Amino acid sequence: MTDASETLSHNAALPRKVSRAEPWPVRLGRGMMKPGFLAALPVGLLLLLGFLGPLTLVFVFAFMPPQTFSVLQMPTLENFRTIFADSYYLSFLASLQLAASTVAILLVICYPLAIAMVRVFTRKAGILALVLAAPLFVADNLRLMGWMLFLVKGGVVSGTLQTYFGIPVDSMLYTFSATLFGLVYINLPMMLFPMILGVSMVPPQMREAAFDLGASRWQVMKEVDIPLAMPGIMIGALITFILAAGAITEAKVLGGTAVVMIAQDIQKEFTFAQNWPKGSALSMLMIVLAGSLALAMFKRVDLDAIFGRKG
Repeated sequence: MTDASETLSHNAALPRKVSRAEPWPVRLGRGMMKPGFLAALPVGLLLLLGFLGPLTLVFVFAFMPPQTFSVLQMPTLENFRTIFADSYYLSFLASLQLAASTVAILLVICYPLAIAMVRVFTRKAGILALVLAAPLFVADNLRLMGWMLFLVKGGVVSGTLQTYFGIPVDSMLYTFSATLFGLVYINLPMMLFPMILGVSMVPPQMREAAFDLGASRWQVMKEVDIPLAMPGIMIGALITFILAAGAITEAKVLGGTAVVMIAQDIQKEFTFAQNWPKGSALSMLMIVLAGSLALAMFKRVDLDAIFGRKG
């Protein structure tokens, strides 16, 4: 076989590149026949049915008349008008305030801890990460029930202060502060681990170069550490904010009736009130809020740099 025939046979065996000049149905058909698409098809269908299906149903129910259980009704905006006319904005404000406070507190707590795990406890960082992640294997309500024994009147904290120091302390449960404490406690790993990823993205050579040029520790942190670690910080803040804004267990167990979050109103509409359309409308508002924050963050975060897809 000649060299020319070998070259032709080799080129024929190569995968054919899709021409941009071909019509889009042809390109779509070629893409659907690729092994990667066929391998991802079962997972894609599962996500489509298990994720988008319920969201679509919630979206449709949000425009159904109140107190109905069928989607075959005339669409209406009555549920949204009721939400904005009644006092549901208080639940939204309480949820947003608690979520923002949780993020602010965890930023102060987790950033030094992330620096310590990446730069100080390098050999024992895995053990420390395991200790911090171990509570995730226990249900949130069980962990919060344990804190009830500490904060309730006559519990570990108030009982100890009363018995040994003669300091009378009332119950610390069912307050805004108790709910905030529960949110900080539960969401600490959600903020910490993305922040560790962000801190680990800071090249040590760049920090050393900044010190060699005469920068102080504060200047290095302000000009080098925080900007380069910002993707991990923002991802952790977004995850924490969304989880805290939609939390329900912390408000029920530690907050009682003192704090009513939007997730409690959504649960009430779907269960006790049996008003699925209004519960769906409240859910849609939370989804729009969370989606807007996610889109705003992804415009500022370079995901290719985080996942190492940039050279």
